[in-house]
Order: sequence, then C-alpha cells, then structure tokens
Amino acid sequence: MKKTILITGTSTGLGISIAVEAAKAGHHVYATMRNTDRRAALDQAAAQAGVELTVLPLDVQDSATITPVTDRIMRDHGRIDVLINNAGMGYARSLEQADEADIQRILDINYTGTARCIKAVMPHMRKARAGHVINITSVGGLVGQPFNEVYCGAKFAVEGLTEAMASYVTPSFGINFTAVEPGGIRSEFANTVLRQIEETGGMLDDEYLPILQKYVSGSQTRMGEGIYQTPDEVAAVVMRVMTDPEPPIRVRSSDWAEEFTRIKTGLDPDGTRQQQMVVKTFLL
Repeated sequence: MKKTILITGTSTGLGISIAVEAAKAGHHVYATMRNTDRRAALDQAAAQAGVELTVLPLDVQDSATITPVTDRIMRDHGRIDVLINNAGMGYARSLEQADEADIQRILDINYTGTARCIKAVMPHMRKARAGHVINITSVGGLVGQPFNEVYCGAKFAVEGLTEAMASYVTPSFGINFTAVEPGGIRSEFANTVLRQIEETGGMLDDEYLPILQKYVSGSQTRMGEGIYQTPDEVAAVVMRVMTDPEPPIRVRSSDWAEEFTRIKTGLDPDGTRQQQMVVKTFLL
C-alpha cells in the first residue's frame, strides 16, 4: 500500500537515506529540513535513485513551520500515514561544562521538536484511526554514555514519550509508535559533534580533559567494533518497521546495538510486555 510519509531532518545522512528508500518503495514522501538551501545532497541522491519527492521547509523548533507542512500534505493526499522524527543534534560535553543555552537547544531539537511534530499530526491520524509515528532515538536513549548526558537525557525523554503514547493512543486509536535505536551512524552526525566541541570552547583544560581525551581518542578504535552502521543500513530497519503490520514499540538497528543494550532490553526486547503491564495497571 502506498503511504504518505512526513520525514524531518533530511538534509544529511540518515534522513536522506530514509527519504530515498521510501520514495523507491513507491510512497509519497515529504522530505523536510530547516533550511532548504541545504537540499543539494538530497536532490542528488533522489536523482541517482530515479525517484521524486517533495522537499519542504520545516524547523522542529518552530511550530509555525510545522503546521503549514501538515496542512499541505492533507490538501494533497487527505492523510498522513507515517511521521518519521529523524531531526536531531548530538552534543558531547560534561554537564558541568555545558552552557545552559546549549542544554536548552539540545532538548528543544531532540525532544521538544519531536513532540511538536507528533502533536501536529495527531489530529489527522486520530481522525483516520490509523497512523505510525517512528522516532529515531539511539542506544543513548537506553544507556547513558560518557560526556553525552545532555544528549542521552533528551533521547531518554523521547523513549518515555514513545512508550507513554503507545500505552493508550495505540489501543484507543490504532496509531502505532516505534522508537528505532541505532548505535553509531557513519554520517555527518559524528563529525558535527566533534565540530561542536571546538565551536563551544574546545577541550577545556580542566579535570575532565584526560577523560574526554580518552573518550575521543577511542572513537577511531570503536569504528572497527561494529558500532557504526551506514545510513542505508539504518534506513532499511526503518523501512522494515514501517511495513510491519504489528510494529514493535522499540527496536535496535544492529547486532552491536542489540548486545550493548541487552541488560536493559533482554526481558522485553520490543517493549510489548511492558506496554501490556502498563495498560493492565492503569487502564483495565
């Protein structure tokens, strides 16, 4: 079945791969990004794949840019079948060192931006009694990691949002929610984090410095340990989830991510047992 899909954060990496793969599968794809002047990479990938998609401006930090997109999709097709919340931003710095404005920005892009987009599509999906919200989170939404506490906190929040809405919106209105949890992705995302360290003061000469140096120097070693996937590999998992008639509430995108989070997910890999317990506790 051809679906109408709204995707955020499609100017680079995973967003491009998801948009192109969805278009190749024959779906109506609305690929959005904060600044459409940065659409060249997406256009090139779409041209190489021989597919067409609609590119629109959408800033997850500004509700005034989200509503026009959902209105446009409803005018064009009368429904929004899938929302893929892919827009995100990494941040690597200790909480003690972090500027409060940076903390607010990371939370706003990674968590509140996701919530804004879900809020915008919910009336349409609820009326249709159907839909699927796919939130790209991270293993960092399950397991806290060094110097990533601000980022992990935001992704933990998205995990909670996903679980909570799945507990009552799914059984009541037929709208599914899934958190896709990659490990590392070989894209601009990792490079952006390293640039961000430099742009926000670099490696500060304090007691955290030797720990941060160990963390950063180990990144090259970790490249060969199965942590990092290509954007296309993660996009394939998103596509599989999107076509699943009974999609999981959470899913890891690689064997490494599965193993890394196994202590937390081992008893309930896809989140359905916990959902059933929540429903039984609060709604039955």
